[in-house]
Amino acid sequence: MADTSRRALRLLSLLMARQQWPLGELASRLGVSERTARRDIETLRGLDYPITTVRGPDGGYRLGSGHTLPPLLFDDDQALAVSVALQTAPSTVFGLAEDAARALDTLTQVMPARVRASMEAFHLTRLQNYWEFPTPPVDPDALTAVGGAVRHRHVLTVQTLRADGSRALPGDEDFVPARRVEPHHLVVWAARWYLVAYDLAEEAWRIHRVDRLVPRPTTQPFTDRALPGGDVARFVMTSHDRGDVPTAWPCMGTARLDLPAHVVARWAPGGSVIEHLDADHCRLTLGAWSWAGVAGILSTFDTGITDVTPVELVVACHRLAERWSAVTGPTA
Repeated sequence: MADTSRRALRLLSLLMARQQWPLGELASRLGVSERTARRDIETLRGLDYPITTVRGPDGGYRLGSGHTLPPLLFDDDQALAVSVALQTAPSTVFGLAEDAARALDTLTQVMPARVRASMEAFHLTRLQNYWEFPTPPVDPDALTAVGGAVRHRHVLTVQTLRADGSRALPGDEDFVPARRVEPHHLVVWAARWYLVAYDLAEEAWRIHRVDRLVPRPTTQPFTDRALPGGDVARFVMTSHDRGDVPTAWPCMGTARLDLPAHVVARWAPGGSVIEHLDADHCRLTLGAWSWAGVAGILSTFDTGITDVTPVELVVACHRLAERWSAVTGPTA
């Protein structure tokens, strides 16, 4: 009976995870015959779960609408996944770390003993790495407003904050009026939340840092547009103008690279800024904990580098060149 009950819970979990399942695949996931899987389905139906049979060659079973599911229905693997996810959640939203800890504590307390043991056995200590390039967390209200506008396909009115998070007012030299955009995608990359939107005034696609937006939702609907290239991930990663500003480091430098801005944008570390110069050149501004670190990052682009500043970075480049020369020996 215990095995049957656990299997029924596993079956219910599978039906919750996907819209439709072929009988053979359900049986395989449960490790039983198709006949036994059918009996388990009937067991759930007897408990008033509306499991629908879909006829035809592509048929199977699906969980109908209007059902009331028991809370916190996790198997061992799902419990472990939730535990890891909550303990490693990045702090990209204000209050997320504290909320994640409270959620994990709540889940652990109400889990069955066997599943709770799996969660409690996996406690982590998350340490920040220098290469994470942290950014200011996003205001949950702003994220909710932007995410809702994306989901409902409603025009969004946005004003951009300064790099320090302050808001320019009318009369300030850097004041820019709020703009109306069509929000199409939310993207998280390099611990930053980006909004991919179509600017109605400029009639062009733009990428905005969500942590620097003051969004104001509207109820005006819009129709989907075709994103250039059709690949939102590539569009974000290869766009040099993402509203980014240099992350503060002990050592900051710039250099002119003999590469297009979209190539450097794809591979430059978070917290750096790329300026488009022409079709084949760009300027990269970045930082590191040492001048040798900045020079080392520049060298990874394997291209011509000029107009290097400041002088400390130039000196570091010379020192690295001397060290590599000592490793490789004299050239023929």
